[in-house]
Amino acid sequence: MSVKNRLIFMNFMQFFVWGAWLITIANYWFGTRHWDGTQFGLVFGTMGIASLYMPTLTGIMADRFINAERLYGILHLLYAGVLFYLPQVGDPSTFIYVMLLAMSFYMPTIALSNSISYTALKNSPNSDVVKDFPPIRVFGTIGFIVAMWLTNLTGSKATEYQFYIAGIGAIVLGLYSFSLPKCPPQQNKEEKRSLGLESFKLFGDYKMALFFIFSMFLGGALQLTNAYGDVFLDEFKNVAEYKSSFVVKYSTIIMSISQISETLFILAIPFFLKRFGIKQVMLISMLAWVLRFGLFAYGNPTDGLWMIILSCIVYGMAFDFFNISGSLFVETSTSAHIRSSAQGLFMMMTNGFGAILGSFTSGWAIEQYFTHNEVRDWHNIWLAFAAYSLVIAVLFAIFFKHKHNPEDVAQVSHS
Repeated sequence: MSVKNRLIFMNFMQFFVWGAWLITIANYWFGTRHWDGTQFGLVFGTMGIASLYMPTLTGIMADRFINAERLYGILHLLYAGVLFYLPQVGDPSTFIYVMLLAMSFYMPTIALSNSISYTALKNSPNSDVVKDFPPIRVFGTIGFIVAMWLTNLTGSKATEYQFYIAGIGAIVLGLYSFSLPKCPPQQNKEEKRSLGLESFKLFGDYKMALFFIFSMFLGGALQLTNAYGDVFLDEFKNVAEYKSSFVVKYSTIIMSISQISETLFILAIPFFLKRFGIKQVMLISMLAWVLRFGLFAYGNPTDGLWMIILSCIVYGMAFDFFNISGSLFVETSTSAHIRSSAQGLFMMMTNGFGAILGSFTSGWAIEQYFTHNEVRDWHNIWLAFAAYSLVIAVLFAIFFKHKHNPEDVAQVSHS
């Protein structure tokens, strides 16, 4: 098997073992366990907490002590073990701690999978990282979609079997990892020692500090749809006229349109960046989040189905436009010697602090203000989220200053 095909399988499984439960865990929490909604936000907060420290720790290990592909395999096997244990947990507080352990093993593998791919391609004859990696990475999104469909079509979206599907996949990936091309430690200790701390100096620059703050607030928006999108569609079953609808029966498949859209909007990014510039593309992303939530607020499984589908399509723009253009902004606004750590800081603010902010506050707010007699008022929940995104967009448009430079577009493929 060629190096590219081996990396395609790795990327496919990397996100398969996450997609099998990420979008459907709310159905398990609310529908099967009937646990308190206030604590549910903490489940998604575990991803943010794990993202604050584990990628750095495992990165140091891979740079100094152990081959990246071996560490990657070990982490996935540990992740699988925790997934198999999760259904045995009968207490919501304990479940959250166990989920934190699972995320501590899984979240660093995202960065490691990229590192393994880059190293393998660089060491492979006739391979071009810039040209070859994007189509390889797309299979990660495909894996996520396949896992969502499998969970839904097997009737597992509200059961413990979603964790078993992910766990089996993680075992396969973990064992497979030991056969991947060797990625030995780089032994660059001095650079690694100073790299992370030096990037925090960027907060001393007003423009960069503002960018990272907005990244954090927008990172919270992503967790809202991951956490509540599928259970929102599933709970239409409580309305008599929608009980037997396609949306209720195949809610996870409907949600997968979001991931399909994500793969398509990636292709449109160069055009939008060239035409509008980085700031405008990021602003378009924020307004897309407003549409994402607003369309959910007014959608339903019958005459409002078009709104639900359009919301899922808009997700691709909302997610991709900020992540890619944000990454490009960091790439073109920082010096070379701290560029990698600056990208890590961008991810920490979105997937770390942003995830914690979105998960913790949304769970509390929904339970306190939008749940009455154990019934969630989804219309006003989504309108509140839309208002949140709109406020961020307006403040971003006013306070964030960035001049469009067409030369930035030429660096998109290298960001």
